[in-house]
Amino acid sequence: MRPTPWRSKMGVDGGNRGSALETEVDVVVLGSGAAGLAAAVVAAKSGAKVLLLEKADVFGGSTAISGGVVWIPCNALMSGVGISDSKEQARAYLGKVLGNKIRWDLVDAFLDNGPDMVDFMHAHTELRLIPREHAPDYYPDIEGASTGGRSLDPQIYDGRKLGKWFAKLKRPIPQFMVFGGMMVGRKEIDQLLGTFDSPKNFLATARLLALYARERVSYGRGARLLQGNSLAAQLLKSAIDAGVELWSDCRIDQIELVEGRAGRVTLNRQGQAQSVRARSGIVLAGGGAAADAAGMRAHLSWPDHHFSMAPQTNTGELQKLAVALGASIDDAVVDPVNYAPVSVFREGSREIRFPHLFLDRAKPGLIAVNARGRRFVDEATSYHNFVRAMIAQPDGAAVPAWLVCDAAFLRQYGMGLVRPGIGSRKRYLAAGYLRKGATIAELARSIGVPEEALTEEISRHNRFAAAGHDPDHGKGGNAYDLHQGDPRHSPNPCLGPINRAPFYAVAVYPGDIGSTRGLITDDQGRVLDRERRPIRGLYACGNEMNSPMAGTYPGAGITLGPALTFGYIVGRSLGLQTRSRETPKE
Repeated sequence: MRPTPWRSKMGVDGGNRGSALETEVDVVVLGSGAAGLAAAVVAAKSGAKVLLLEKADVFGGSTAISGGVVWIPCNALMSGVGISDSKEQARAYLGKVLGNKIRWDLVDAFLDNGPDMVDFMHAHTELRLIPREHAPDYYPDIEGASTGGRSLDPQIYDGRKLGKWFAKLKRPIPQFMVFGGMMVGRKEIDQLLGTFDSPKNFLATARLLALYARERVSYGRGARLLQGNSLAAQLLKSAIDAGVELWSDCRIDQIELVEGRAGRVTLNRQGQAQSVRARSGIVLAGGGAAADAAGMRAHLSWPDHHFSMAPQTNTGELQKLAVALGASIDDAVVDPVNYAPVSVFREGSREIRFPHLFLDRAKPGLIAVNARGRRFVDEATSYHNFVRAMIAQPDGAAVPAWLVCDAAFLRQYGMGLVRPGIGSRKRYLAAGYLRKGATIAELARSIGVPEEALTEEISRHNRFAAAGHDPDHGKGGNAYDLHQGDPRHSPNPCLGPINRAPFYAVAVYPGDIGSTRGLITDDQGRVLDRERRPIRGLYACGNEMNSPMAGTYPGAGITLGPALTFGYIVGRSLGLQTRSRETPKE
């Protein structure tokens, strides 16, 4: 039996003005990041009529501005790069990393369904994921860790396949693009920096720039999509192909119970009050509450010096609406957010934030120091652990912390917003974002740390760099560090001298790339009430649900992997419910 057609008092598309409009579908999905789009696509592919509502005026959520990596142990693609894995290995690893905060029902649901999700997406949607042959988990020395294969990248994607919808795809963070709108990955960065190293590099760069020039004329940006923008684009295209109806600019006002289950959403769309009835269920996938500064304040160590990279629309309204129906927020997490160190550039009333994920900290010739001018962390460690080390310093001595390098490092690798190469740095120096000193002592005075301590610390580090071993903090001492370093540098890809004047520094603060505190759910993504019973018809996935990783960060892609997987679980369940309801009883 076909789903009941949409019903509207004033038109199918809900675009008319006047009195409130009412629409009826099988599934309503709130949010258009990886989790929401996955749930919508799978439910639609399973026969449900799906309406997706997005708060912003563009689609893609935090996924579209992310690195796009998806962490799925035991996926079938691993064998293609010669890597084997098992659920037992992944389970052992997560058990050690998550510790006593672990919820095994969520972990097992993730491990059991993640590989199926990848298979489904490859068989039935536009999405294609490519395993990283070498991508060590973030705790490479723990039992069950993998050196590669679990982290998957979205394929490079042609945004022009979206047609008119390309203009509705959220753009990447400008800081991660070059020439005003061209996306580049690590491979492209190396190629661009080495343009004149060989005829091959020169021709490759010329082709890349020619393609970008044509696309910018037509679309105002490059259409060659990488990372999270590629992932969001492929999921968006899959939703369109599956017949999912997509509405943007939607402010959700209320979720109502209908006959004892979550069954109606009231909203305001572009100034028009509307109501949507959901016959099978409502999915909360709005990205969580990381951008709700007031709501997060009590859960952060340094709320006045914390800078979230989450979209400004991720303010937790959907969680609050669920709590009004009896749901609870999970506080049983190791950390309330997925941390990342963030530098902040201010120019007049303008503020630009930059997350220091992998481009600079692990490279040879950089150290991080606290207010005493002393190193306090393995600079190459994961972004999450780097901030944990900042917060752990007594008396806020590492808030902010200073990333310190020399002229050779800055030219070769860049630091934060300051790009590598020989371009002008006057703007960053004038704003105080980049600090400079002709000598180390002068730099120390510029950043307000003891001259003697910083001079001694850099001298000590330089000895470690020459020996290729860091006995103080172990930088470059494990597989993850080495993967993030510069393989062309020896004897240690993560350790290099700081000795070529002038010297530079950038301040970094605690920040995040998303929240981990979410609605308490079961292993099917059903939102639970305060007595841990499912609220009928109400589901959550992505950062709206309690973190399956319990607020830890085991590897690259551990937010998007569970987001896609639980979106898949929820979408499949709602599709089955829709088919069951429509099957005539004998």
